Amino acid sequence: MEMENRTVVSEFILLGIPSTEGLENILFICFLVFLLCSFLSNMLILAAVLADSRLHTPMYFFLCNLAVIDLGCSSITTPKLLADLLTNSRTISVGGCTAQVFFWHFLSSTECLIYTVMAYDRYVAICHPLRYLLIMNRKVCALLATGSWICSSFHATILASLTFTLPYCGSNVVDYYYCDILPVVKLACADTYIVETVTFTNTGIIPLTCFSLILMSYVRIAVSVVKMRSAEHARKAFSTCASHMTVVCFFFGPCFLLYTQPSMSPVVATRIQIFCDVVTPIMNPLVYTLRNKDVKAALKKLKGG
Repeated sequence: MEMENRTVVSEFILLGIPSTEGLENILFICFLVFLLCSFLSNMLILAAVLADSRLHTPMYFFLCNLAVIDLGCSSITTPKLLADLLTNSRTISVGGCTAQVFFWHFLSSTECLIYTVMAYDRYVAICHPLRYLLIMNRKVCALLATGSWICSSFHATILASLTFTLPYCGSNVVDYYYCDILPVVKLACADTYIVETVTFTNTGIIPLTCFSLILMSYVRIAVSVVKMRSAEHARKAFSTCASHMTVVCFFFGPCFLLYTQPSMSPVVATRIQIFCDVVTPIMNPLVYTLRNKDVKAALKKLKGG
């Protein structure tokens, strides 16, 4: 039998953002501004929390975790996208592609879990205020945060390993602006059913489970707030949760749009994904700074105001 000649893929070509021909310079400036704002705002949050002892509480500890995650998320796809827009060189090595797949799923999963932990923290603070410091002690906070990072690393390792143990020996053109599992495995020279099933299951179950736990926490919080006799206490409880609810909506909203609308236009889906990758990392520091007088006071103290 005559063997078909096939070349093993050593690099991939990213097609980039669809329907943006001629807009490369404008997009480069916009994405660069968002990247710099993301780095600056998240670094300021970290510096403010570390510098002010009043912010050494569980809520701000988890906020620092979010800031580190957002710094990482800003570094996964945007720098490569900027380089592609500037030089029009869309190639990426297999190693670079593997790194994008791993870190994107690693940090996204960690962020999802940290949001869930923060919802539990708010639940304990409002529903069990007298036992809050006993329940959410430093050891528990460290275990919750460490567990989120470790579980996400296993999740990302499994997905990246399954993706890149497949043979790639045909086309190397990825129909996307960065390396994600489903666009990449379409190019594999083997059966991809297992990879696609595991990817769909994992990336679906984790957000759905986390969102369900967050929803349960806020239902319990809402019941406790309704039972409060003092309107002032109820207002403070709502204010405590408002920032977290806002960033949760920004995180889970696009996810549900992408996974519940399979017939969505690729152009629209790509723009939603870009919003998640480029804009969302700025939302956490922005929302928590605008709505939180303690963080604003710490930032003023940091700059000597």
